[in-house]
Amino acid sequence: MRSFDLNLARVFVLLYETGSVTATAEALHVTQPTVSYSLAKLRRHFGDELFRRTGRGLTPTAGGRRLYEPLQRALADIDATIRLADDFDPTTMPGRFTVALSDLGETTLLPRLLAAARDRAPRVSFAVRAFDVDEAESQLRRGELDAFVATPVLISHRTERIPLFQERYVAMAAADHPRLRGRSVTSEQLAAERHATVHGPSGHVLPRAVLASHGLLDRVVVDATRFSTLPYLLEHTDLIAIVPEYVAEVFASSHRVRVLRLPFETEPIEVALYARHESSRSPSQRWLVRFLAEVLGELVSRSQLPPGAASDGVVHAPRRGEGDPRE
Repeated sequence: MRSFDLNLARVFVLLYETGSVTATAEALHVTQPTVSYSLAKLRRHFGDELFRRTGRGLTPTAGGRRLYEPLQRALADIDATIRLADDFDPTTMPGRFTVALSDLGETTLLPRLLAAARDRAPRVSFAVRAFDVDEAESQLRRGELDAFVATPVLISHRTERIPLFQERYVAMAAADHPRLRGRSVTSEQLAAERHATVHGPSGHVLPRAVLASHGLLDRVVVDATRFSTLPYLLEHTDLIAIVPEYVAEVFASSHRVRVLRLPFETEPIEVALYARHESSRSPSQRWLVRFLAEVLGELVSRSQLPPGAASDGVVHAPRRGEGDPRE
């Protein structure tokens, strides 16, 4: 320990997680030459190159991968010890966070987030960016995002994935659809109706995959770019769409559309929160991640009810009041 500066451990962990000298320098509020000099000292101390430069930034060597977990864990323990003296209080401290959400997230999760923040973090504000499955991790690494919420499973040593909740899929159609009645749709009806789907940067691919697995892609007559377009399309046409259950419930509460059980089970999707590793977060970012996980990780739809809550084990649309057009 006499010959090793603990600051070098933080440089190493940040280089590992960001893959960038520039991002590491910005996070540590030092110059890029300072980070490069620290990396040279690390290489001499461990007798290993530690990182190789590739087209995607710095990629750790086998030796670098072996060092990461123990050094990251040690820094996390140190940070936890001193955190009480370096905490973020959202009731007294201002904070502005940049979060990426899909259009589904903006429609269904953002209202819950802001409602909770109004009471728990009155001095906090949010900048919301459109989620792009191909860019989000890089934006997080560069410090352009504090966190993002997504359904695609993105595995990376540079980010931490925190599961929030699982959702199943249902069908959605106009409340006064001329042929679809009741609370479910049959396989024959699904094959006979025309469909609307979404193709865009949100990474939500399962609805089209379901149609493809049943040979129904030729029934798709419109491929929109945003899920939030669907209720407007459906309430004025006889189209049908496959969407996450909670999303369908939210749309049905504000549009003349109805929720229908599918005739088959679909693989549930897991919505997750992504952020930098805890040791790389600022005190305010640590608070943000805890806040997002707590608020967005709550039960959101009937498909998340405990086992036994639905006697037949099938995803049900919520029961509505008398005279509701969705019944």
